[in-house]
Amino acid sequence: MSGYVVFDGERRIAAGSRLEAAVAAQARLGAAPEASVLIFDPDGRQVDFDLRGGPWDIARRLGEDAVELPPRGRGRPKLGVTAREVTLLPRHWEWLAAQPGGASVALRKLVEAARRETEGPDRRRAARDATYRFAQVMAGDRPGFEDATRALFAGDAAGFAARIADWPADIAEHLRTLAAEAF
Repeated sequence: MSGYVVFDGERRIAAGSRLEAAVAAQARLGAAPEASVLIFDPDGRQVDFDLRGGPWDIARRLGEDAVELPPRGRGRPKLGVTAREVTLLPRHWEWLAAQPGGASVALRKLVEAARRETEGPDRRRAARDATYRFAQVMAGDRPGFEDATRALFAGDAAGFAARIADWPADIAEHLRTLAAEAF
């Protein structure tokens, strides 16, 4: 997926990290207070940043959000391991206890196998969802939106491309970027 993008109406004015997007949005609003600026995250969600102050103020606020650490608890924090509760039936616990390495090793192996097995479908679903979220905000009232959405969820790449072809270039381009792995 792409990074953050900033649109002023139908025109993409910036793309990059959270900070780059926020600073670009602030600069655009400073130059044209009437601008219709929208910022989208890599998942196609519209996001709002506190754009008060200067670029250093924005950087500080975004940095504080990124540095916030969860409270330390049990587990192996250096490895990123966190102890959590798992509820299983007695027969499941018996089976796990009989596995080489114990329950933790067996559960990790099962989770990794499931992740590998569903990686492609999960990635396609995430790309479809991100594309839809962005399209809904930026093109929800455009001719062909419903047909484009149907093509997107049907996995019809050619149909999707045909239906967004007449939309504003920057919107269509970002939709193609978001949808790259959806088909």
